[in-house]
Amino acid sequence: MLGSNGKQLKLRLGTDMTVTTRPSSGIRVAGLFAGIGGVERGLSLAGHTSEMLCEWDASAQRVLRARFPEIPLAGDVRELRSLPSVDLLSAGFPCQDLSQAGMTAGIRGERSGLVSEVFRLLDKARPRWLLLENVPFMLQLDRGEAMRYLTSALRERGYRWAYRVVDSRAFGLPQRRQRVLVLASRTEDPRPVLFADDVGDPPTDHPFCDANRLPPLNGAACGFYWTEGVRGLGWAVDATPTLKGGSTVGIPSPPAILLPSGEVITPDIRDAERLQGFPANWTEPAVDDPSRRNGPRWKLVGNAVSVPVFRWVGERLAKPGSYQPADDPAHVDGAAWPKAAWCMDTRIHAAEVSPWPKRLKTKPLEEFLRYPGTPLSLRATRGFQDRTQKGSLRFPKGFLEAVEAHARRMERVDEVPRRGARA
Repeated sequence: MLGSNGKQLKLRLGTDMTVTTRPSSGIRVAGLFAGIGGVERGLSLAGHTSEMLCEWDASAQRVLRARFPEIPLAGDVRELRSLPSVDLLSAGFPCQDLSQAGMTAGIRGERSGLVSEVFRLLDKARPRWLLLENVPFMLQLDRGEAMRYLTSALRERGYRWAYRVVDSRAFGLPQRRQRVLVLASRTEDPRPVLFADDVGDPPTDHPFCDANRLPPLNGAACGFYWTEGVRGLGWAVDATPTLKGGSTVGIPSPPAILLPSGEVITPDIRDAERLQGFPANWTEPAVDDPSRRNGPRWKLVGNAVSVPVFRWVGERLAKPGSYQPADDPAHVDGAAWPKAAWCMDTRIHAAEVSPWPKRLKTKPLEEFLRYPGTPLSLRATRGFQDRTQKGSLRFPKGFLEAVEAHARRMERVDEVPRRGARA
């Protein structure tokens, strides 16, 4: 984007909620499947420029227009003829067909198959970098067909590439959220960007090491999905499970949090935004009808990316580190895809890095929550309990007892207005 003086402009945070422009020396970015602008906000915090956004969802468009008022916004990616001249093309393409919680139709499904539009546009442009983001389940779905499709498409176009599973908890967010980041270039080495930082998995005595081994009543708040209970739980100690745009009950729903007090709540939408690294009320413009309350906001937040992850990527793009591949083993065709890998020619190698580039200090979940939560309703609690009885899941010690105690408290709360009505 050019200013009135013809100088290149860069995105910066004008207030906590909007992005303005100023002369820049950062890289120029075009963002496809922009959602509510998590990639763009993260890259802007690292000093880079957004030249164009593309997003078809009307609610997300309202957020983008409010938060990025100076950036051109396109709608349907299938109708986009070309890209502006940029250094980086980013695309967090739809995950519905690749997600374990979704339809698992695969990379050629109706939604996730839209990644083919990325390559169509890429063939008409020459950005230095391509940045893709999606769910880690695509590494195993259809025996890794999605990754074979993506990496083959990159190889055919002469791209070097690297990918890495990254956990949002590494960046100070108490949300257990892992995503695959794919960085590719025809001219640059992506490994010093994605692999230079690595602190390794948390130690075995850390709450984040293996949540399923730890009891819930250990002084830490624990997150879980009340919409599950038969085949999964989404359990997390001192964190929420991955915020999702959908759920097994068919609607976008917040997770539940079992507090140390024994109360079970669902977090406020403003804290959900903060769990993704946005300021509170970032998605407020999405609601065009006040009678709908939060309307689409939970879906938008659940489908968003974690802002600090992309600030880190942006900082490393500006100043790459170093990576010595030394003994990185070759990836055997047909074998399970590793958590991280790279390819500089035709040979694919697994990378010995963890999902934790950093380990920034994280507030305990109970302290992180800034806004009052809503007690999980009696109906929702009993529905969850019913599902736990139908499945064969094992639950952490004391957890089901705590849920039952919460249900009994909610029964007493429900009885008060009923008794008043009879009186």
